[in-house]
Amino acid sequence: MSQPAADAGGDRIDEFEAELARLRIRSTSPTTEERLLVAGLAAMPIGLLLVVIGYIGASGTTEFSSQIPYLISGGVLGLGLIVVGAALFLRYSFARFMRFWLLRLIYEERTRSEAQVEALDRLADLIVRDRQKENQP
Repeated sequence: MSQPAADAGGDRIDEFEAELARLRIRSTSPTTEERLLVAGLAAMPIGLLLVVIGYIGASGTTEFSSQIPYLISGGVLGLGLIVVGAALFLRYSFARFMRFWLLRLIYEERTRSEAQVEALDRLADLIVRDRQKENQP
């Protein structure tokens, strides 16, 4: 009884793999993702350091015209690095979490499907035995 179900499952898996191959999805290497994640982690403290250096430089003078370079180089560049670093960190951390979550869902669904198939096989065996008992003289 379980042999045709196994063949149908194998056919479905082969069909799924063929469809995935036709999609031609460009995959990124794990090293690229790790590098961008580390770059995001490094950019945030560097940006914060630039903001602090800009503040220290601007606080040493009372003239507004001499504070502008510190504001631009320290403040704006530092805030930009913080935002870009946070975006990179969140993007690649979220991508890792979503991959893990998707794999977990696939695993749970496969386990649940196997349990349902086993239950249906047992039910079919019980029905066959019950019919055989009815047909015996």
